[in-house]
Amino acid sequence: MGFVPSMNVRMTPTSTTSLYMPKGAQKSPRIPASTLSILTPSTTPSTTPSTTPSTLFMFAEAAASITPPSTSSPAPSEQSDFFKAYLRTASTVTNLFPIWTVLSTIWALKRPADFAWFTTEYFTAGLAALMLSMGITLAPADFVRVGKRPNAVVIQFLLCYAMMPLLALALGIFFRLDPALLAGMVLVGSINGGQASNLCTYIAKGNVALSVLMTTATTLGAIFMTPILCKSILGTVVPVDAAGIAISTIQVVLAPIAIGMTTNKFFPKFVKAILPFAPLVGIFSTCLLVASAVAQVSEPILNAGLKLQFPVLLLHLLGGIIGYILPQWVGFGEVASRTMAIETSMKSSAFGFLLAKLHFGQYAARVPSAVSVVWMALTGSILAVIWRYIPVPPPEKFDRTLVEKYPPFNLKRFLSRFKQGEDDEI
Repeated sequence: MGFVPSMNVRMTPTSTTSLYMPKGAQKSPRIPASTLSILTPSTTPSTTPSTTPSTLFMFAEAAASITPPSTSSPAPSEQSDFFKAYLRTASTVTNLFPIWTVLSTIWALKRPADFAWFTTEYFTAGLAALMLSMGITLAPADFVRVGKRPNAVVIQFLLCYAMMPLLALALGIFFRLDPALLAGMVLVGSINGGQASNLCTYIAKGNVALSVLMTTATTLGAIFMTPILCKSILGTVVPVDAAGIAISTIQVVLAPIAIGMTTNKFFPKFVKAILPFAPLVGIFSTCLLVASAVAQVSEPILNAGLKLQFPVLLLHLLGGIIGYILPQWVGFGEVASRTMAIETSMKSSAFGFLLAKLHFGQYAARVPSAVSVVWMALTGSILAVIWRYIPVPPPEKFDRTLVEKYPPFNLKRFLSRFKQGEDDEI
């Protein structure tokens, strides 16, 4: 899934320390402004233009400061007016993404034959293109930043690949779903976070940079976590091709991201030139993926009724609630908790549909993913809109004990302590 946030955002520098906001962080004249950037809520999420990773949702932020290259010589004022009008239009279209999702779903349910031409090959290519869009805004330094401050990312990774699969299994058993539908439910819970979470985080006044890092981590983690979870949980329920899932994940996720990172490194001018035009392409591609997934299983969706709709809705809704409460409980602040809640709730349902179609032995296993495409977008956007109108209390005092609770990770110090422990045992 891929969408783009509003395009009228001015980017400001962000340090590694602003990737998450522990609870109790409050204002103090002794704290650097970079540290307080995440501690103080703002309608403008901070990102670093050169190193902060991004997806289609953050293209719009970059577009606001990019002047597209011109091969001709139109009047500067005319070009500027046209480009500003384009940015405003793309921003409006992007912020209405839940509506386009619902309209695409209704169209696919009413006229599924209209999307018969969008075969598996096109579907795979569309998902790979969205992953490529993430890759062109990533750099190796982004992963170094995650390694230095992994706390929030690790917690969300566990929510994605431990809590959500178990919640999906529990809901499927509670609602007495057929084995194939149960398998599809667990698959939805076992896939990576969806890229649409970055837009919803932006709307909810969360930390967009942290959201993108989490999406990147779970996306790469899907290469080994999704096959392992599906085989271990579902191996005795329905036939599952774990090796095929791993291969498809590498093809659709890892390869496009690697190509995108290479393009960003060696052809930065080309990347900057296409950024302003990516939002509408992302919206169109995502709606096409949604409509295609729903159209291919439109009859089973209609026949399943509320028996399937309700557990899928609860999966995303309860996932968001737990993803909000747990970070608060372990000490993270409001902004980081909102970010992790949305990231946990929103899954890459279109990717789950592709995996079910290619590697699950029963046709009905793909139906929950198609239903999830809609409820995932609606749940995430509703949470985002609610939080947008709930202000975050401004910080007043910084809790310095948090530096001791969550120190930066130092590899040399860790290895020295590990070696010292071995010497003590000897």
